[in-house]
Amino acid sequence: HVQLVESGGGSVQAGGSLRPSCAASGYTFGTYCMGWFRQDPGKEREGVAVIDRDGTTAYADSVKGRFTISQDIANNALYLEMNDLKPEDSAMYYCVLGDKRIVFPLKVPTTMEAYWGPGTQVTVS
Repeated sequence: HVQLVESGGGSVQAGGSLRPSCAASGYTFGTYCMGWFRQDPGKEREGVAVIDRDGTTAYADSVKGRFTISQDIANNALYLEMNDLKPEDSAMYYCVLGDKRIVFPLKVPTTMEAYWGPGTQVTVS
């Protein structure tokens, strides 16, 4: 039973930083990779950053140079270092675990294609 639990969201002023994390359990690696996706009410979900098991990363253009994704494979943890936050970064941030062929290109996977955590809210004012 795969379980993803995010934490570390919060409210900050523009220019501030946050570091959400995700604790994962109940899966084996294989072709899986992990990533962060987000959704603001009234907008579509979008990919933010993904990381393959070998450490290769990919980012949405809107966060390049400001966000850094990292993983701790030994402890099944995923992180997102978010710096220079902007109001447009406000959203629910979701940890996702899924087939790398779908997740790595930052395509939003369905719940049939990947596992999703419940999300952690990030609000930038």
